[in-house]
Amino acid sequence: MQKTDISEIELREIKWQGPFSWTGYENQNNLDTIPETEGIYLWTFEYKDGYLVYCAGITKSTKKRFRQHTLEYKSGNYTVFNVSEAEQGKRVEIWHGWSYARTHREEFNERKEEILNAVDEQLKSYRVFVAQIPEKRERARFEAAIMNSIYSSTEPWAELADRGMALSKCRKDEMKIIIKNISDIKFYGLPEKLEI
Repeated sequence: MQKTDISEIELREIKWQGPFSWTGYENQNNLDTIPETEGIYLWTFEYKDGYLVYCAGITKSTKKRFRQHTLEYKSGNYTVFNVSEAEQGKRVEIWHGWSYARTHREEFNERKEEILNAVDEQLKSYRVFVAQIPEKRERARFEAAIMNSIYSSTEPWAELADRGMALSKCRKDEMKIIIKNISDIKFYGLPEKLEI
């Protein structure tokens, strides 16, 4: 294993803002609207004394990105959970999105009302956090570090996260960055420090 020279590592603090409502559900959960930002976001469920990270994503525009995500959910392309189970850290699916959704459109259409009700429940229950990161490559590396940290966790709640995301790790020619996550919130699935 090659040792990394400490002078080749940059330290950075990232401040997380939130929790915010999923766009369009502010009147149902009494949370503020996601601010328009360029950076990284977390979808979380309320869990114990904090928030359980289900997914990290990157964006140039939170408004546009969340509009796209809402359309994907309502088209049946994303996985939908039993929210009360997800808030216990358990993966209980109501509908499996992704490749299953593409090959089972008839089932989606037959169960559409049930699935869309579950989508509404899930979007209403999400607690969204954002951090501003203007540099595109750093956003991609940070997203990969968060998701890979969850994937490698032995905690039962790690099974909640969807696999198969296209993640972009640090390349050998890039300087390593240590991210210190700053927040008053307790996150399950987001370490205090991450190497990206």
